[in-house]
Amino acid sequence: MEWGSTAIDPEPMMRPRSSCHSVLLVCGTLASTLLVGAATNARALRAPVAHGDSTVIVLLGTGTPRPDPAASGPATAIILGARVFLFDAGAGVMRRMNAAKLPITGPTAAFITHLHSDHTLGYPDLIFTTWVTGRERPLEVFGPHGLQSMTDHIIAAWSADIDVRTNGLEHASKNGYSVHVHEISAGVVYDSAGVKITAIPVLHGSWKEAYGYRIDTPDRSIVISGDTRPSPAIEQAARGVDVLIHEVHPDNMPIPPNKSADWPQYLHEFHTSAAELGRLAAAAKPKLLVLYHFGARETVADEVVASIRRQGYQGRVIVGKDLDRF
Repeated sequence: MEWGSTAIDPEPMMRPRSSCHSVLLVCGTLASTLLVGAATNARALRAPVAHGDSTVIVLLGTGTPRPDPAASGPATAIILGARVFLFDAGAGVMRRMNAAKLPITGPTAAFITHLHSDHTLGYPDLIFTTWVTGRERPLEVFGPHGLQSMTDHIIAAWSADIDVRTNGLEHASKNGYSVHVHEISAGVVYDSAGVKITAIPVLHGSWKEAYGYRIDTPDRSIVISGDTRPSPAIEQAARGVDVLIHEVHPDNMPIPPNKSADWPQYLHEFHTSAAELGRLAAAAKPKLLVLYHFGARETVADEVVASIRRQGYQGRVIVGKDLDRF
């Protein structure tokens, strides 16, 4: 597969790789930044708010399943002009969208990496809050097989809310909560007006289907890993990109008090250690490496970045925090 920006399409299109369904049921802190050979203020490496049609990344949520008030559940926004593309919908996603001054009536499209709860707890919030605040069109959501069933169950669970809002004094749009689900396979899943988004199959333990995403715009190339152990597909997709946003955990992470003796094996099969990420980044050579989905960052950030450096990665490294912009 060759990676690169797509030509601009005058009309929006969805690739036929995805199977599409409509849902409409009326019954229902530390930020650490390093440059080669020198310590650099992290804020100096972060891009300002987007103006015109430059591509900007906003980390809406950088946390883990542990409820950290400073780190919402995983969610990342890619902004190009007036368009917003959302990747994952962790807990707190709509509050972070509002804090980032992004449209609260919903993104242009949303992309789910996999169906773990910490990446989807904000999905009902995304569906219903955008509707309550004015969305009248179907929400376009792309993700693995099983997303349609999850969506159906969410809408059924809020059926009483839908009834009161649409048939009561609010007179809410009867179509505004609808969701157009695209259950995807690996490959290009979105290609419209200069934005091409490619689903990358990743290795996330016993999950049968999990994806990272590569986003190509006219001015930037970006890869988001999602949750994964070291993935050759991510390494290939990230070769020479402008930004690689990748999950990480410290090397030799101790077993938490509430976890079993299988914890080290779980980490090995489901996630990527600092040393493993360092080797991947040294091979792929992204211009900027952003660490997210990273617990205990306040205490071990320097250690994690040092481990990445020891594997030979010479690009910029930032330990992401919520609402950072690049």
